[in-house]
Amino acid sequence: MLFSFDTLAEWFPEHDGKRFAHIETVVLDSRKKARNGLFIPIVGERFNAHDFIEQAVENGAVAALWAKTEPAPAHLKSACHFFYVDDTLAGLHQLATRYRNEVDPIVVGITGSNGKTTTKDLVASVLSTTYKTHYTRGNFNNHIGLPQTILEMPRDAEVLVVEMGMSSFGEIDRLTKIARPDYAIVTNIGESHIEFLGSREGIAKAKLEILNGLKENGVVIVDGDEPLLNNVPKKFETIRCGFSNDESVTYQIRDIALDIDSTSFSVNGKRYTIPLVGRHHAKNAAYVLALAKKLNVTEENIDIGFRKVQHTGMRFEKMETKEGAVIINDAYNASPTSMMAAIDVIKSMPAFNKKILVLGDIFELGEQAETFHKQIGKAIDETIDVVFTMGTNAKFISEEAKRLAPEKLRRHFADKYELVNALKPHLTKGVVVLFKASRGMAFENIVAEIISA
Repeated sequence: MLFSFDTLAEWFPEHDGKRFAHIETVVLDSRKKARNGLFIPIVGERFNAHDFIEQAVENGAVAALWAKTEPAPAHLKSACHFFYVDDTLAGLHQLATRYRNEVDPIVVGITGSNGKTTTKDLVASVLSTTYKTHYTRGNFNNHIGLPQTILEMPRDAEVLVVEMGMSSFGEIDRLTKIARPDYAIVTNIGESHIEFLGSREGIAKAKLEILNGLKENGVVIVDGDEPLLNNVPKKFETIRCGFSNDESVTYQIRDIALDIDSTSFSVNGKRYTIPLVGRHHAKNAAYVLALAKKLNVTEENIDIGFRKVQHTGMRFEKMETKEGAVIINDAYNASPTSMMAAIDVIKSMPAFNKKILVLGDIFELGEQAETFHKQIGKAIDETIDVVFTMGTNAKFISEEAKRLAPEKLRRHFADKYELVNALKPHLTKGVVVLFKASRGMAFENIVAEIISA
């Protein structure tokens, strides 16, 4: 049981309709089956979910948060109870906040330009060896997804792990005040959303809004290699993780070794292995080590958690074509930092006789889009055999890469079918192909076509 009738009546005192015993689940999608459900209709720019109350009731909703400005359907009051609020989104946030207070778990909040979801996956895997842990599904990290995550938490949860995303100022401030983390992890400061935030300094300021909801004795875990994260307020304990040997970096990463399916590394003299490929993942794991130590997770359980981590889809997801080529789908999203990190992984991968990059546009870079795409092209050396690009700004990647290595195949495409046809002859055993682009490029459709061919 999530809520009793009396609890909701106390929290939302204006109400009428058929009384119910209790609420088992909260739903925002009227199409979802929800036995003894509470339906919360969100109003968007192009839709009003109040219009779908009948479907929600048919699928099991026995109550609804209902905007006072919307006429409540009188014919449904014999089947559904209506709790009236000024705004249903604010009601969702209020409900999530109160439920989080009732359950009172240890809360871990994670933000950053890159690596949020991977770090969340690692945190959840390691902490679940020791605590009953509930965490963000996929990347439900916005003003709707985060409260949903909280409301899906079982009442006996001991740890809640939430991811916080944003594209402008104020968004993380709102999320962190709902979640009220005990521990905050800021993975890094990249270039994502620089179009809206103006600079990396602006991005850092927006990410550090996570501190606005951090509890009084909270702990902050940050990228120790990022100068923009050096000024965390002294009232919080700050732990730095990174590759630097500066004494301010508590968890120092050394001796990184990459394999086709894993990364091994040492932190403060202890060796670890994670089933993720990339130097940057070693740093993500170091954040988790710092957190796990604070929460008294044993070394044995840390190793177990690292080994069993379940990686969210389209993040360095490996698959194989019928001809035996290895496809790496890292196309969930992209920033200049994450794209260059992925390219570095491909450069370092052993056991392949041909390495191919299929790269697309990185969005939300504003006036700096051409500059950033050219920087990526400059990061591609002769160890990469083929570069195919597609998109408005991705052409600058292949052009720059061609300028630096004119003897290598570098080509830009305007059409995905032309790209696929050009790629197919290269898909033989001993070949690795990386797909990387912003989510809006929908590169997963190209991957699906290659795999099914």
